Amino acid sequence: MTQHTTLITGVTHGMGRALALDLAPLGGTLLLHGRNAERLEGVAAEARAAGPGTTVRTYLADLSDLDQVHAMAARIRASEPRLDGVIHNAVAGGGERPLVRELSGQGHELRFAVNHLAPYALTRALLPLLIASAPARVVNVASIGQEAVDFDDVMLERDYEGLRAYCRSKLAMIMATFELGAELEGTGVTVNALHPAHLMDTPGVRDYGLTPVTTTEEGVRPTVRLLLDPDLATVTGRYFDRFTEARAHEQAYDAAARERLMSLTHRLVGRAG
Repeated sequence: MTQHTTLITGVTHGMGRALALDLAPLGGTLLLHGRNAERLEGVAAEARAAGPGTTVRTYLADLSDLDQVHAMAARIRASEPRLDGVIHNAVAGGGERPLVRELSGQGHELRFAVNHLAPYALTRALLPLLIASAPARVVNVASIGQEAVDFDDVMLERDYEGLRAYCRSKLAMIMATFELGAELEGTGVTVNALHPAHLMDTPGVRDYGLTPVTTTEEGVRPTVRLLLDPDLATVTGRYFDRFTEARAHEQAYDAAARERLMSLTHRLVGRAG
């Protein structure tokens, strides 16, 4: 890890903070993202204390605003000489008021925007740096909670419920993982998704009213494995349930559904094709 540069999104609490503190002692460079400046700097200070030999830099952005996502990517490309790994950990959960439909900065349904559009847009914008740094890995923190995307109502304008929106957005993230994994074959950049652990003790779980059953550390181990395990160096376009490759929701294997999703995604994030 001494030359390794890793970006982690959503580090100000929950598993993101645990990931930062787990990777900090390994050396290299950590790029930590958050949307609250004070909390972000607090975690950065903790990471520096946990890994005195590690370089820690912070990037502030609200991932519910695609303009901020693109601006952050531009800052990273301008400032960082390399990028060996990205962990897309930032998440919008079911919410404290799950029957209240929330919107992103561009007017998209919030969970779809934060959990799918933002990580895809960020990965896409960082691809030149990732490819130049290859071998490199992208790890998408998804969920075992998955529900088919309704292409007649992608933004859940009917019968809205926060956990349903979350589950659809996480399946969209997995479908995009499969598409990017295939697209990037031969570049040295791998893209995989995982369900890290069941009902971790995070604000998102508690805010929705669920009772946590595992610690964030339980989710850290399988996530870091996808980032660093040499045995997974060429594994790409897969979904893992913790440490085991698993089968996602059936819609993830429907080529026509994936094509529809990616066409919509490219249009929404500002990329043709």
